[in-house]
Amino acid sequence: MRSIYSLLLLVCIILVSSCRNDFDTTPSTGDLRFSRDTIFLDTVFTNIGSSTYNFKVYNDSDEIVNIPSVRLTTGDESDYRLNIDGVPGRTFENVEILANDSIFVFVETTTDINEVGAGSLEFLNTEAIEFDSGPNQQKVELVTLIKDAIFLFADRDEETGMVETLTINGTETVLEGRFLTDDELTFTNEKPYVIYGYMAVGTPDGNTPKTLTIEPGARVHFHADSGIIVGDNGTLDINGALSTDPELMENEVIFEGDRLEPSFSDTPGQWGTILLTDGSVNNEIEYATIKNATAGIINESNTGSGAPDLTITNTQIYNASAAGLINRFSTVEGSNVVINNCGQFAMLVQLGGTYNFTHCTFANYWTRSFRNTPAVFLDNTFAGFGNDLVEANFTNCIIYGNQGEEIGFNADPIAPFNYNFRNTHIRFDDTFGNFENDPLFDFTNTTLYTDVIRGGNPDFQDEFNNLLQVGEDTAGNGQGLQSAANQFPLDIKGVSRTTAPDLGAYESIELPE
Repeated sequence: MRSIYSLLLLVCIILVSSCRNDFDTTPSTGDLRFSRDTIFLDTVFTNIGSSTYNFKVYNDSDEIVNIPSVRLTTGDESDYRLNIDGVPGRTFENVEILANDSIFVFVETTTDINEVGAGSLEFLNTEAIEFDSGPNQQKVELVTLIKDAIFLFADRDEETGMVETLTINGTETVLEGRFLTDDELTFTNEKPYVIYGYMAVGTPDGNTPKTLTIEPGARVHFHADSGIIVGDNGTLDINGALSTDPELMENEVIFEGDRLEPSFSDTPGQWGTILLTDGSVNNEIEYATIKNATAGIINESNTGSGAPDLTITNTQIYNASAAGLINRFSTVEGSNVVINNCGQFAMLVQLGGTYNFTHCTFANYWTRSFRNTPAVFLDNTFAGFGNDLVEANFTNCIIYGNQGEEIGFNADPIAPFNYNFRNTHIRFDDTFGNFENDPLFDFTNTTLYTDVIRGGNPDFQDEFNNLLQVGEDTAGNGQGLQSAANQFPLDIKGVSRTTAPDLGAYESIELPE
């Protein structure tokens, strides 16, 4: 009997519901409300899809509203795409919104600049979403800046269609990519470069010298799992220059990911790395900004000539998900180098080598995950054997971060392990005395540490947002070794340091409040 009563009750509910008229719809009268009246889809490269943006459409009335049509102004020919409450399309009919309710509208675009703004390096692609027509029509504007670019793709096998992989220095890799052709070996500032896969400098046999020259103001963008590899007899020559506008950085060479939306501007790990293999020669990097990589630079070049395998000056490396600069058994000269916000190390030295860094700022204020590695780490071991750390000199530098100990060592007991920190501000608190009896951290040993500063604050402008300019209250104010500063008389911003030089890559200023 209970089942019969339940069935009768259900029938009654259905009959009563069928008699109600509050599910009837009312035509739209132009009184819809929008969470945004203009959607800026930021900047995208030609033929690369944008992120998906959304807004809400509200029905503030007490009745169900029917919108006869929702469409993009140019209809099915539009470069924009919509999705309304899970339904994709460019034109829609009879879209309903319940009383005092709302719906989501999602928007994205992919635009070919040659179709909408042929001959332009940039084109503002505007469109609108039209809700209803005639006197009841309401609009939400869409705006996207489209940039033209030079795209470099890995080759595909003509028969299989598979993306080809690289053979570097005689070793087959699983990295998708190809060698740059001779007419691609100069990157200019005329258009941005967008790289898919790894572009290699050199030749497959490694016998022919090749140089990738990157001119002032060039912009290089990498897709995920992409980068640059410099192989045997290859050279990377980055020729950035000092900029007059610190915001535009018009003369710097900038390497970053290919997502241009603001939400990606400081996201680590968007692309791979710049790899200088052990066969590369005479690499020089001047006025470059390398950001949002997995590892900013992996330097393995080691010609053994005694001359620097890598000379890096006036260069910034930020937001590497692993390490900013990795050096392996190389000879490196660095000045006015700034590294910050790396998942593990700002700079890692492995397998020994010869290193001289002057007026550099190695900081690490990584907060995206747990970090137990120091900003600077020196290591001369490999597979149970030691390699000579001939020298590792840090002069007039800052080595700091948000951990107590920001330098670390792993020394082979037999192989040479030579280093010296001179007139350098180092964060090394050793709060629990774990390193009291370790001779590598004997700060009274002047062959290892000369006139170092362990107390005080570097007084960075905003270390968590990669603003490493120091203020006048920096502990290293006027503490630099003048003879070393004279070798590099201008700081990274072109300010003179020929009198009472400060530590790090920047001369101190009065910071804005």
